[in-house]
Formats: sequence, C-alpha cells, structure tokens
Amino acid sequence: MELALIVLLYLLVGAIAGVCAGLFGVGGGLIVVPALAYVFNYLDITSASIMQLAVGTSLAVIIVTSISSVLAHHKHGAVQWTLFLKMAPFIVVGSLLGAYVAARVPSDSLKLIFGVVEMLIALQMYFEFRPEASRVLPGTVGLGTVSSSIGFISAVVGIGGGTMMVPFLTWCNVNIHKAVATSAACGMPIAIAGSLGFVLLVPTAADLPQGSIGFVYWPALLGIAFASMLAAPAGARLAHRLSTHKLRRIFALFLFFIGLLMLLS
Repeated sequence: MELALIVLLYLLVGAIAGVCAGLFGVGGGLIVVPALAYVFNYLDITSASIMQLAVGTSLAVIIVTSISSVLAHHKHGAVQWTLFLKMAPFIVVGSLLGAYVAARVPSDSLKLIFGVVEMLIALQMYFEFRPEASRVLPGTVGLGTVSSSIGFISAVVGIGGGTMMVPFLTWCNVNIHKAVATSAACGMPIAIAGSLGFVLLVPTAADLPQGSIGFVYWPALLGIAFASMLAAPAGARLAHRLSTHKLRRIFALFLFFIGLLMLLS
C-alpha cells in the first residue's frame, strides 16, 4: 500500500479520536484500538499479536494526548492532586499487571475482552448511568483495590480509565468537575505504566512487525497522536455549540456496534 494512504489512515483515526474525545469527554482508546486492529489487518501485518499492537499503541497515544487535558484542568484548579497521589501507585501496579497479562493472552481472546468492555461502556454512556453521591472515599485498602483494578482493566483494553474512574469518584461524593479533572490526571499513570509494560514485558517469542518497539507501533503512534492533538480542541469547541445529549447517545450506539463487531469478527 502506498505510504501516503497509510499516513492518511493514521491521521484520519487520530482526527476522529480527537474530535470524539473533545466532544464527548471520552478517551481516544475506544476509537483507536478497534481502528488500529482493522488498519493493521488491512495493511497485511501478519503478526499474531495484532490486538496487543493496537492496545499498546493506543496507550502510548494517550500519554501524548492526555498532557494538554491535564494542564487545562490544572489551570482551573480542578485536579485533586492529593487524591491523585494516593491512587497513582496502585494505578501503576494494576496497569503493569494488566499489560503483562494482555501481552500473553491470545490476540483473539483480547479482541473478545475489548468487545465486551466497549459494549458495557457504550451502555453506560447511552443510559447515562452515574451513581448517586452516597458515600465518602474509602480508606487506603479500598482506594488501592479500586485504583489497581481500574488500572488493570484500562491497560488490558488500551483506554484511559475515565469511564470507570469518574463514576467511582462521583459515587464517593467528589464534585463532578473535580472528578473529571482528577480522572484525566489518573489517565497518565495508566497510559505511561501500561505502554511501558507493552514495551518491556513482551514475550520473547512475540511476532513483531518492523517499526515497532515491543507492542508499540511507532508509525501509527506518531500519526494518530499528531492528528488527535490538533482535533481535540475542535471537538471541545463543538461541545459548547451543540446539544451533545442526542449526539452522545448516537456515539454510544456506534461504540456498541463496534464492540459487537469485535466480538463477531
């Protein structure tokens, strides 16, 4: 396939992921992982670890794209850094463990896991499930268990964890704006530890294409991250101009359909 078309595919994936992230406040991994799985197949990358390449690359993209989000939230004083520092070590442990496990399961099994998680997130978005603020934050053991679990699941499927972290924090009576901001900050250790895991904890027998370091495929990372960073502000501007309630439901149906395709393909 011509180089120009390959570059265009990566830029298109990044632009779509960036607009959706800015418009709906969801991480790009929900778009990037399935898109890369199909693009890698389309490019005839014969690796038996296509899903691992998609997930590892998605986490690396999230490192780049989350920086501007965290800086913006910090500028408004919304990030609860004390809470973040309590959660971050557990998130790192969970993310590394998730990357270790995901790097070793069959690619088809990882595709099924992603499909199920994507469909559950889509249902959460469609029905706008958000638990009532009915408790306070748990102690170290409880907070560590939740943080490491979110890190583990996020690293396995290549997402930033916000769809799990925000409902948990709001349930624990954290203001929604602070919950979103703190969740964005928590996405950084998820992405950093997870992507490092997909680079350093790769099985020695893994079949890797040229251009990858571990399970991170650099040509895709550079193209997607570049386009996503440019497109995310446009999505954020659209969010202030459009009524996103119906659009969010349509997007949720789209995610559900993608998850179903991942299960059936």
